[in-house]
Amino acid sequence: MSPLVFDPLFKRIRWGGRRLGSVLHKPIGPEEDYAESWEIADHGADQSVVSMGDFAGQTLAQLVERQNVPLLGRHTGREQFPLLVKFLDASDVLSVQVHPDDLLAREFDPAENGKTEAWVILDAEPGSELFVGLKSGVTPKELRTCLETGTVENLLHRFTARTGDCIFVPAGTVHAIGAGVLLAEIQQSSDLTFRMHDWGRMGADGKPRELHIDSALRATDFRRGPVDPVTPRLMESDHHQEELVRSDHFVLHRHRGEDPFLLQDDNAFHVLMVLAGDARLASDGEVIEMPLGQTVLLPAERGDTVITPASDLVLLDAFLP
Repeated sequence: MSPLVFDPLFKRIRWGGRRLGSVLHKPIGPEEDYAESWEIADHGADQSVVSMGDFAGQTLAQLVERQNVPLLGRHTGREQFPLLVKFLDASDVLSVQVHPDDLLAREFDPAENGKTEAWVILDAEPGSELFVGLKSGVTPKELRTCLETGTVENLLHRFTARTGDCIFVPAGTVHAIGAGVLLAEIQQSSDLTFRMHDWGRMGADGKPRELHIDSALRATDFRRGPVDPVTPRLMESDHHQEELVRSDHFVLHRHRGEDPFLLQDDNAFHVLMVLAGDARLASDGEVIEMPLGQTVLLPAERGDTVITPASDLVLLDAFLP
């Protein structure tokens, strides 16, 4: 099965900007609020559509149904593609929010999943911050009081956003992305978010956006405490490859450098995202150019895949454990 390239799905939200186009060269329109580019999506009506090749015009859901074994390999049998992959441009700070785990998510919507996610920072303006986790020892009562008085910022763990950082955000982690951050996000296929605090802003209708304080408090894991960027683990087999995240929901590796490298056949799909530089991908007789911002889904049923950088490359590789 050949590598798959999809048309991006764009989400315009009040905190978005222009960098999906100006930095990542996505074909956005003239508006100033392009917040997300959904690169790989199989979530209800939000469906990635193949842009070229033998499967052009088919949605990811159709591929999961019709090509389950070639696409998913050792993870065959799933009825939904398990990952949702995005680029985000935050020109303004996002709301303070939390996502439920699988069990709680299905109480709210039997068709939904929990939402564990990870971010890799592509660019951060000077002074940009991330808010991830609560300070040590925060109790549910303290959090509720600060949410009701609009002082929750005092309880959040915050740090400066830096290009190249990876932040792992398991379900139940209170978080917010600060203004000036451009990042790649890999997450479970879910869009269930409980908004805790919106910095006093108004929605498009001139009214405050809805908050979900009771649900958010139920979803919050108060054992977690502060969350800092991960420490990459250098892979012994390849000194140009790092493991950023290994969880029950996904694994993230990062490849760096100018030397060609091989992605061996492991009977699993891989989502590849170019975070810096550019490269050429060769697999099963297909050659695909991969500039900055390009995302490619490698199906499980494939031969060895060779990545040849054309410049100093940073490539993110997401797959299931």
